[in-house]
Amino acid sequence: MTDEPVSVTCYSGHTYAERPTSFVWRGRKYVVQHIEKEWLEPGERSFTVKTKDGSTFMLSHNQKADAWTLIEIEA
Repeated sequence: MTDEPVSVTCYSGHTYAERPTSFVWRGRKYVVQHIEKEWLEPGERSFTVKTKDGSTFMLSHNQKADAWTLIEIEA
């Protein structure tokens, strides 16, 4: 597994990137059904998400670079 860049649409309430709602990866759009886990590390917010098609991914937002990365956990 390697980190890959991804285009993420997220809900942003009082802060940016509070939670991802969908993302496009390898030309395909995935809709987040629910967030299984979320955690903060210095400069980064990460989420384990389950998509509507049943796949599981880890999405991480690097705040300094303002960039998202993705790791596929289960297809």
